[in-house]
Amino acid sequence: MVTEGATYNAGPMASYRITARRASDSPPPAIARDEVALAGVREDAAHYPGGHASGVAHPRSEAEVAALLRQAARVLPVGAQSSLTGGATPMGDLVIATTRMDRILRVGEGEVVVQPGVPLSRLQETLRRHGAWFPPAPTFDGAFSGGIVATNAAGAATFKYGSTRDWVKRLTVVLANGDVLEIDRDTVRGHDNGYFDLELTGGTVRVPVPDYRTPPVAKCSAGYFARPCMDLIDLFIGSEGTLGIVTEITFRTMEPDPANLTVWMTLATEQDAIDLVGRLRESSRATWREEDRRGIDVSGVEHLDRRCLDLVRAAGAARRHGIDVPDDAAVALLAQVELPADVVPTAEDAYAQIAAAESGNAPDRPLVRLCRLLQQAGVLDRTEIALPHDTRRRGQLAAIREAVPEAVNRLVGDAKRTVDTRIVKTAADVIVPFEAMGAGLDLFRAAFERQGLDYAIWGHLSDGNLHPNVIPHSMADVQRGTEAILACGAEVIRLGGCPLAEHGVGRNPVKQALLRRLYGDGAIEEMRRVKAALDPTGKLAPGVLFPVR
Repeated sequence: MVTEGATYNAGPMASYRITARRASDSPPPAIARDEVALAGVREDAAHYPGGHASGVAHPRSEAEVAALLRQAARVLPVGAQSSLTGGATPMGDLVIATTRMDRILRVGEGEVVVQPGVPLSRLQETLRRHGAWFPPAPTFDGAFSGGIVATNAAGAATFKYGSTRDWVKRLTVVLANGDVLEIDRDTVRGHDNGYFDLELTGGTVRVPVPDYRTPPVAKCSAGYFARPCMDLIDLFIGSEGTLGIVTEITFRTMEPDPANLTVWMTLATEQDAIDLVGRLRESSRATWREEDRRGIDVSGVEHLDRRCLDLVRAAGAARRHGIDVPDDAAVALLAQVELPADVVPTAEDAYAQIAAAESGNAPDRPLVRLCRLLQQAGVLDRTEIALPHDTRRRGQLAAIREAVPEAVNRLVGDAKRTVDTRIVKTAADVIVPFEAMGAGLDLFRAAFERQGLDYAIWGHLSDGNLHPNVIPHSMADVQRGTEAILACGAEVIRLGGCPLAEHGVGRNPVKQALLRRLYGDGAIEEMRRVKAALDPTGKLAPGVLFPVR
């Protein structure tokens, strides 16, 4: 990714020009139009209303994707349909499902090459066998590789590792006309005068580089990326399938796969949680800066508010997994702490180190330092630590976090089915500078409570990413929640954050309004000009990011 303020002059190693190739000729795959097939793709995880498809195809290759694009008037590429924005809900489109493009093509030193339909769970499982891993993966491991590129997804470890964008080395993209671009990072950058030239089979197309700037925050999934002299590959990452269909991805990977402690903590106040995470952030940055192999090394910390914990209890998840959620807990934190391989303790060693840390007489180890910090914060006796080898317990702790969005989505779906079919998921996905975390939380709480709304807030506290969710009991709640989220979005921008952090924009009218509020009307027109250059007939994901004219 180009550094803020960087300039670029075309030279022998890079160019603002790229030549596409024509995909191999192939008959298109069969298009299913029966009721069973169409019912399976009508709705994504957001329960966005009105979904309907003209058909669904399951290509297995780049050539079949190109064949579909050459003949179709409007298409919607989808993966796991785990979108929370309606971006994977068709509106009369031909759905191009990538579920059969699911091969891991190569695992090499420091990289992996995959098709877009590879689920993250299988990607990580395969990499683990090679002693490697993919750090920026979102918490939902059922997401597809193509989907995380399309939304520039990020997850719990963004604090240390950044977002998907930082880990994409190469993309193969089929354009709307069936031509194919093969884009390697750092080989095609925008001209100083603000454009790329694409040599397509039908002639040269000039694609403008937008003048607005993507916010410099840890997570951003807010329309087309823009920087002066930007890398072409970054234009497609986060474009939500509106500029082309990704058919092959080369991700950077990390070696070795780190050993992780999973740490569950409950705290009596929200401010206590923010203060503790601030200390963990500072300690971890000191570890990285000093390359201290005995230091605290936190990759991410997630948080669940009191209402989230109520949902966990009500769903029986805490009881099912045997996890203590005290009645006085206002916040729970779930941290991932990395350990060097040579200091991973056995269970017996871990108990001894924790006891020694409490007594003040202990060897200098990462676990000891962590326990001392937690003891100083007054939370060590409200903490459970799952060791790296205890994969079952670590999975149970992670499942508690996943139980919260599952419970909220289930409640939204129930209300939609039993109360009002117009009810939709009503949620924000914002990021603020960590220093403004308290203000961000107060902002949403006050806005929701003024409207008398039921709500839950969770997110990635270590990087300032919040997911405030309304739990609607009526259509009026949806309307009031929408108003509150729009009002809070403007304040998030004022705080130096972004109101569209990691889930994308999709078809959601609130998120499209937030996109406009973030950049302004002029920037939306710039995005439209980029799309018009690459997709002149508007066939790719029409209505995603901005409405169809």
